[in-house]
Amino acid sequence: MLGRVRSAMAQLVGGLGGGGSPRSPQHASPAASASAASSPPVLSEAAGPSISSAAAAAATTTTSSSSSSSATTTSSSCREAPRGSFSRPAFLQLTPEELLLADDHTGRAVQSPRESRRRLPWSTGYAEVINAGKSQHNEDQACCEAVFVEKRDSLRNNPGPKGISGESEGSKGLYFYYWGLFDGHAGSGAAIMASKLLHFHIRDQLRDLVDILQDSSPPPICLHKGPRTVLTEPNKAPLAEDAEVPNNALPRFHMEKVVSHESLVVGAIENAFKQMDNQIEQERVTRQATGGCCALTVVYLLGKFYVANAGDSRAIVIRNGEIIPMSREFTPETERQRLQFLGYLRPELLGNEFTFFEFPRRIQQKEVGKKMLYRDQNMNGWAYKRIEEDDLKFPLIYGEGKKARMMATIGVTRGLGDHDLKVYNSNIHIKPFLSCIPEVHIYDLTQYEHCPDDVLVLGTDGLWDVTSDQEVATVVIDVLMGFEPNDPCRYTMAAQELVMRSRGVLKDRGWRLANDKLGSGDDISVFVIPLGGPGNYS
Repeated sequence: MLGRVRSAMAQLVGGLGGGGSPRSPQHASPAASASAASSPPVLSEAAGPSISSAAAAAATTTTSSSSSSSATTTSSSCREAPRGSFSRPAFLQLTPEELLLADDHTGRAVQSPRESRRRLPWSTGYAEVINAGKSQHNEDQACCEAVFVEKRDSLRNNPGPKGISGESEGSKGLYFYYWGLFDGHAGSGAAIMASKLLHFHIRDQLRDLVDILQDSSPPPICLHKGPRTVLTEPNKAPLAEDAEVPNNALPRFHMEKVVSHESLVVGAIENAFKQMDNQIEQERVTRQATGGCCALTVVYLLGKFYVANAGDSRAIVIRNGEIIPMSREFTPETERQRLQFLGYLRPELLGNEFTFFEFPRRIQQKEVGKKMLYRDQNMNGWAYKRIEEDDLKFPLIYGEGKKARMMATIGVTRGLGDHDLKVYNSNIHIKPFLSCIPEVHIYDLTQYEHCPDDVLVLGTDGLWDVTSDQEVATVVIDVLMGFEPNDPCRYTMAAQELVMRSRGVLKDRGWRLANDKLGSGDDISVFVIPLGGPGNYS
């Protein structure tokens, strides 16, 4: 086993030199008011200003945006997803010639929606570029949609007594805006499938909450079978809600947790991620959903942004020059204790080949019996333990920084897919250690007054590997200052500039940044979302 692991680690370390992603298995309108979201989206169709000559000279290829991004997505199904090994986001609407250009590892032309056609919701800016040869195709995927959530009307399926009418037309549903970045590894199939379907899973999870979220009263502990009524089975009396409760039972009945509306949305997003991961597992063969993907999504609903991250992509808010982190990366280092605890509870998952203990370095045979620094699942600090033969197994977590790996295989610990991923040349499955549950951060737009330069930036790790949060903020602010506040194409230009600066310029020694350091050789995808919403500034 040690020979197999050493071989795998050698491939991992060698692959990193070319700018490879640490994930890749080496063996294989916003508006200030909350009411804005419940109205149908109105997307601008006006043509934006032409792209500057400076941007055109920087190998930027703009492409058309999808007209379907303005439509409500009520008829789509969670079972609809195209099959195929290579595709780009639908809203780009690439022609065959543009598709070839987007797939060129040599020129690495930046792709963006063309401003001469209907724009993305919220005047969102988007840009992407393919990797420098790390993988056959661009394994990033993206989605930007306005989605209608139709209320789940159980009366339609369980008709009640005569005289009970359906809901009024205005209360049948609500809209949410959705953005998603999916950074694939070991193939793009899982990322493509998630980009096409995850927002429908979120929609379905929200259907029971349409009335609850629009009601200012606390959410009910239990849902009835029908709206505003209790449907009972024949010959059974309805539950007497006002019945007298025994005195000795009052303390127990009054101990109820207060559940917020926001937590219901968070739970819906978390369950949607689980459903998406289950669907990938069940249909990965028929849909060619190979590999796995990190997922970073944003839902705007009733005045709040819900930023959900499972992986190592990142989101930040830039408000009045201040940087507000909206996500954190999930890697073997950041999730060390969770991974170690699982290995401790279920040692059979380690395959008798790994140890859940962490040591500063690999242990040599001659060091058995000596005391060495270690830490386990309960420790943040370090202590000494006497080395035993069992400690010679390969560590569950090994390496640090971008070279940190779990089971010598993968550099991220949350995401979708990876159901067939195994340790190199073994039968040890890695999926039990990977979590599909995102961490969700909430940003309340109604608590602040936002100016046209306040944005939410989403990026895959190809951006953040070479560009710091402060550098991203500086670039965005500089670009936006060069355009009029009501110019909607300014956000696309900001996204393009972020991608171009992180990619760098092709020189004799590869892609180089302005400071001559290595540029990003990974796929790069970026959304720039205006916090004030489109058309709100004069």
